[in-house]
Amino acid sequence: MPRGAAWPLVFRWGWSMEQIVILDFGSQYTQVIARRIRECNVFCLIHPWDTRADRLAALGPRGLILSGGPASVYAPEAPRPDPGIFDLGVPILGICYGLQLIAQEMRGKVEPGDKREYGKGTLRIARRGCPLFRGLPGTLQVWNSHGDRLTRLPRGFESVAVTENSDYAAIEHRSRRIYGLQFHPEVVHTPRGAEILANFVHGICGCGRDWTMRRYADQAVEEIRTQVGSERVILGLSGGVDSSVAAALLHRAVGDQLTCIFVNNGLLRAREAELVQEVFGRHFRIRLAYVDASRRFLRRLKGVTDPERKRKIIGRTFVEVFEESASKVGRARYLAQGTLYPDVIESVPIGGNPAAVIKSHHNVGGLPRRMLLRLVEPLKCLFKDEVRRLGMELGLPREIVYRQPFPGPGLAVRILGEVTPARLGMLREADRIVVEEMKSSGWYYRIWQSFAVLLPVRSVGVMGDERTYQFTVVLRVVDSRDGMTADWVRLPSALLERLSNRIINEVKGVNRVCLDLSSKPPATIEWE
Repeated sequence: MPRGAAWPLVFRWGWSMEQIVILDFGSQYTQVIARRIRECNVFCLIHPWDTRADRLAALGPRGLILSGGPASVYAPEAPRPDPGIFDLGVPILGICYGLQLIAQEMRGKVEPGDKREYGKGTLRIARRGCPLFRGLPGTLQVWNSHGDRLTRLPRGFESVAVTENSDYAAIEHRSRRIYGLQFHPEVVHTPRGAEILANFVHGICGCGRDWTMRRYADQAVEEIRTQVGSERVILGLSGGVDSSVAAALLHRAVGDQLTCIFVNNGLLRAREAELVQEVFGRHFRIRLAYVDASRRFLRRLKGVTDPERKRKIIGRTFVEVFEESASKVGRARYLAQGTLYPDVIESVPIGGNPAAVIKSHHNVGGLPRRMLLRLVEPLKCLFKDEVRRLGMELGLPREIVYRQPFPGPGLAVRILGEVTPARLGMLREADRIVVEEMKSSGWYYRIWQSFAVLLPVRSVGVMGDERTYQFTVVLRVVDSRDGMTADWVRLPSALLERLSNRIINEVKGVNRVCLDLSSKPPATIEWE
């Protein structure tokens, strides 16, 4: 992205509340910083590192945070911000690369370290008066991830904290309200890092605590009404958290101007179609067009085994069915989508390098332009946990709001190999058992995701007095904060035993159950 380029997806929402702006230099933790700031009940948005200072000034931020990043600040092609950001008169906090960038821009010195500093470290606060560390003990556990080090402070700066490998682990220019941290306060491995960020946004920037889901809902309703006017809106309702919350919010804003289209692709969980029609059609009385296109989807998936081909076939067929259904609903001017803030951020590459294609069913811009519909994306300022809180604020049932993530292509990506009606039946039954047992044991809402995978692998077994040659089900149970990384969950052996026994006894065609013990990375959460 060239210097001074605008953020490609401009938000409509004209937030009147205080906000913090994060400049993203390519760190894998930038979204985590934003989440931590919002946990302080302070609104914040992420902008590209080269956003011009005058554009930032127009946003009226109470403070700026410069994220970490993979580059070295002394490299010729290292990303550098508009120097004017240091003259905006607002507090600035640099994290890792951000600290080194502040030092470099202000004529300090950054050099390759004699040894890299990764993982846990011990921070000793050298100057107790620094407002970043107000209320904290003199020694803290922190998380480092850097190979370069600051070797000479810029004029006017002081070191306020040190580690065993750095005399400048935290720095400040008190009069200009510019601060730097060599470690990462946003990650869970810095146990009291959230308090450091809270000291910055509340104590140094002077922000209140006015970012709440109730206020978001009220203001979003007014923004939707202003945008849509008296026009009709259609939304593709999947029954997942994002589209469900978007539907409830839009219905509160425009009522019967909204029509939701629910496409049964034949790849849904047990009773999924009935649940969606019950909650949205009969309970919320939202206009709901139900389309059973399961035969069309399964016919086109016949004989297909390649995971990416499956996804593309499902995506193209959905668009086709959705277009047909939308034409029968009546003349609509707007298309609503449950796009979330991470979708928007991840659609914009840092430094002009296109992101690798991980999945082909991305939310942003999924339907063809020939539909000539304007987008309404009422959730695109929100992270997943905020969407769940908004759903509860709107009165959606807990079963919908806190349901575990389910892939857009449905059970098709949990069947390795060809998708057939018989295999779908086996996996659907196994999935039902997993959900039932996880809920009854109390584990379902404690973790990120739990599901079954059907392998195209058959093995010999003995059931009764007969030998069998049947399929294998794998249990995948992981915990995560945001789906970007995940670890497998150590379920009690009694629960694993119940899951295995029920699946083998109740699912015809399955005689073996395995447990997936891999984390993400190196594995992904889903198998396809």
